[in-house]
Amino acid sequence: MNAQEASIVLSLTVSDVAAALDFYAKAFGAEEFMRMAMPDGTVVQAEMKIGNSMFYVSVGSEDWQAASLEKGAVAPCLFIITVEDVDPAFEKAIALGGTEIEGPKDQFWGMRTSILADPFGYRWNVRKITEELSSEEIMKRAAALMG
Repeated sequence: MNAQEASIVLSLTVSDVAAALDFYAKAFGAEEFMRMAMPDGTVVQAEMKIGNSMFYVSVGSEDWQAASLEKGAVAPCLFIITVEDVDPAFEKAIALGGTEIEGPKDQFWGMRTSILADPFGYRWNVRKITEELSSEEIMKRAAALMG
């Protein structure tokens, strides 16, 4: 599957596409499929894949009415990645320049989750399903937790 075949494809706008490609490849195992560069070598857009999900990374442009997040800003959206082992995946992303928002912990809905911000301000939930639960069981646990 390529990005043109998917129903929804994300496009992340960053200040430095090459640095973002490097981070996503090293931190999340993203594979790069296409890279578009200017004659001076500046990367302006790329297509990547994590698992079975495609996404674009592009540089901000007034012509496209797209701006990267200001330094220190954190995006309101959250991207979710399911991994085999949350703790080392989270620690690897932090070591590569991510910022911890919430360290790994077990959740009542049957997942181990963590949240980090990448160096470009996008939030990522790195998670693993630890229990297969019905909606009824999740609601029962939520009610018990909330008293």
